[in-house]
Amino acid sequence: MKDFATQIVRTLQQAGHQAYLVGGCVRDLLLGREPTDYDVATDATPDQVMRMFPRSYGVGAKFGVVLVSEGEGGAAQTGTGDEANNSTVVEVATFRSDMGYSDGRHPDQVRYTKDPKEDVQRRDFTINGLLLEPLKNEVLDFVGGQADIKASIIRTIGEPGHRFREDKLRMLRAVRFAARLGYTIHPATFDAIKRLAPEINQVSHERIREELSKMLTEGHSRVAFELLQETGLLQQVLPEVAAMRGVQQPPQFHPEGDVWIHTLLLLENLPQPCPKTLAWAALLHDVGKPPTFRVAPDRIRFDGHVDVGVKMAVQIFRRLRFSNHEAEQISALIANHMRFADVQRMKESTLKRFLRLPHFEQHLELHRLDCISAHGDLSLYDFTREKLTSMPEEQIRPAPLITGNDLISAGYKPGPSFKEILSALEDAQLEGRLHTKEDALEFAQREFPL
Repeated sequence: MKDFATQIVRTLQQAGHQAYLVGGCVRDLLLGREPTDYDVATDATPDQVMRMFPRSYGVGAKFGVVLVSEGEGGAAQTGTGDEANNSTVVEVATFRSDMGYSDGRHPDQVRYTKDPKEDVQRRDFTINGLLLEPLKNEVLDFVGGQADIKASIIRTIGEPGHRFREDKLRMLRAVRFAARLGYTIHPATFDAIKRLAPEINQVSHERIREELSKMLTEGHSRVAFELLQETGLLQQVLPEVAAMRGVQQPPQFHPEGDVWIHTLLLLENLPQPCPKTLAWAALLHDVGKPPTFRVAPDRIRFDGHVDVGVKMAVQIFRRLRFSNHEAEQISALIANHMRFADVQRMKESTLKRFLRLPHFEQHLELHRLDCISAHGDLSLYDFTREKLTSMPEEQIRPAPLITGNDLISAGYKPGPSFKEILSALEDAQLEGRLHTKEDALEFAQREFPL
C-alpha cells in the first residue's frame, strides 16, 4: 500500500502540485510500525485529483476528500465506489482550513489553501499532524509532533478545548492512542477531556461504539478503560461498567479484588488477535453484579446476576447500535459463562448441547479468562477442553435418527407434542441409548404412546 500511496504523491508532484503522506501513517512509519492505511494531503482540488486518477471517487468531496483506488491493474476507469471494496484505497485530501463545527463533527465551511502548514492546524493531535515527502524521505513538522513522539505524549494541536469541541469523538481517540502507543496524555489535554467528558454523548452512538471496540481489540484494553475511568468518559459512555468500581466480591472466589479489578484483569489477558464479541463479553460478563450485590450471612452474593447482566447488556447493545449478530453472540457468552461450574455434573446430552453452542471456542476462552483473572483454578476449563477435543463432531451433532415426517408415518398427529418427543429422542441419542431409526421409533412409541 505504501508503494501505491507514494505513486499517488509522485503523480501529483509531476503535475505541479504539492503532495505528502500525512497523519497516522507517518506516525506509524516513524515508530517502525506497519500502517493499516495511508492518507495523502495535496494542494490539488478534488476535481483535479479525480481528473488525474480516473479510478477515484469523492466520498467527502465537499470537505476536499477523494478516495483513489489502485484496483486490478492500477488506475483504469472512472470509479463509482463499489469496485474499490476489493482493492487498495488511499484517501487524498486537499489542503484546507475548517471554519465552525456547529454539529460537533463536520466543519460548517471549508476553505482550500495552498499552505500545508495551515492544513495541519485543523488536525487532532501533534503526533497525527506530521507530513512526509516519501520520495525524499523528508518530514515536515509544523506542530511539534516528532518531539511528542520522542516524549511519548498525546497533545492536541492548538487549544485542547477548541479541538475537542470541533469533534467530541477526539476525546475517545486521545484515550485510544494513549493506550495503544503507551503514551501519556498531556496535562492540558487531559484536563480538557475531564471538563468536556459530559459532552461525549453528543457524538453518534455508532461512532462511540466503534472507538470502544477498537480499544477492546487493539491489545491494550485494560489501560484504555483505566484512562476512560480517570477522564470521566467511562461514566458517560458505559455507566453500567463504571458502576463496577468498589463492588466487593467474596475473597474465597475472587482474591484479586472488586468487580472492576476483576474485569480489568480479563481485559489485560485478552488474546491477540481478539474477536470483538469475545472482548465485549469479557467487559460485560459481570455487568449484572453491581445491581444484584448483597451481603448474606455466609458471604457476598450476586443472586441472578447472569440474567440481570444479559438484560443490561441488551440495553447497551440497543443504545450503541450493535448488529443483531454481534448482540446475540455477546449475550450468549454472558448468559452461559457460569454454566462451566456444572460441566462435570451435566448429563451427556446436556454437555453435548453445551459444547455445540455457536462459536463455543469463545465460550471456553471467556471461562479461561474468568478463571485466571480470579482464583486461577483451570480444572473445569481443562475438563471441558478435553471433552471437546476427544468427542468426534458426529457425536456432538449427530444426524437425527427420525424426523417429524417419520412420526406422522407412525401415526402421530402433528402438534406441540412433536417438539417434546423429538427433544427426548435427541437426548437419548446423545447419551448413546439409541443408535438406529428402529430404536428411535420403538422409544417414541414406548415413552409417548399413541
